[in-house]
Amino acid sequence: MNLQMRIDLAARLGEYISSGLPEWLKVKQETSLINPWFTPGFIDTATENIGTHFLAKEKLADWISSYKIEPRHSKKIGIVMAGIKHLIQKLNEWNSDTNEQVFFEEMLKGCDAYIATGSNNSSRYFEYYFSKYPHIIRRNRTSVAVVDGTETPEELEKLADDVHLYFGRGCRNVTKIFVPKDYDFIPLLSSFKKYNYFKDHNKYKNNYDYILALHILNRKFYMTTESIILLENSSIFSPVSQLNYEFYADKKAVDEQLISLENLQCAVGHGYIPFGQAQLPSLTDYADGIDTMKFLTNL
Repeated sequence: MNLQMRIDLAARLGEYISSGLPEWLKVKQETSLINPWFTPGFIDTATENIGTHFLAKEKLADWISSYKIEPRHSKKIGIVMAGIKHLIQKLNEWNSDTNEQVFFEEMLKGCDAYIATGSNNSSRYFEYYFSKYPHIIRRNRTSVAVVDGTETPEELEKLADDVHLYFGRGCRNVTKIFVPKDYDFIPLLSSFKKYNYFKDHNKYKNNYDYILALHILNRKFYMTTESIILLENSSIFSPVSQLNYEFYADKKAVDEQLISLENLQCAVGHGYIPFGQAQLPSLTDYADGIDTMKFLTNL
């Protein structure tokens, strides 16, 4: 397949995952039954964003034009990632050449390079097994927001999305906010109430009840809606159902602190990524800031 054929195929995939075709609806429903964290609503949000921001033909063409891609002997890349079997099957239906491009294996061996996505714990194993080969090993990351107190109700609603989408489990979810001293949390908490329906999600509610019980037993000061607990904590990582916050006196000091954070995926706020855009990365917003295409073309 030449480059244009690949772009056309990827764009067709984008149209498919944005469609309401019965086959795709069935796959999404089955997925939500297998893994309750993948709710139909969140699957729709994710696939719509992927289709719009990653798999639009004009965006793919513009993105790939910035790389020098030449015909050469092919390389075999081992990828550890979340399951995409149905989508690969669709590509095979549309173009049988993909049968010679993508294989699923229980053990990744004999590859020229490796790309693995996982946790800090799994990354140690990946580093051990793949250390002799060119590789990209992705670890735990998370995101933060910097609030200055001038946010509009609309911006706070968008921040609620940055925090709550996908139950806050993604690397681009805001898990900590920096707020000025004497910050009024009431408008922020009010904006979070749009996600109070989380209390009806069994897995999420179990996390919420557990975290809440810990803070009560430890006599910690906390604030809460029916969906999330706010706790003053310096860590940028927080457990499911909790949002950490930290007061600041000097925004420039916060800027400097963020630059030094190794595990930071992105920051939202005035002067950063706009509120509500954390879960809308573009093709050039590479995970961990590592240009994957540059890595591959330089092999």
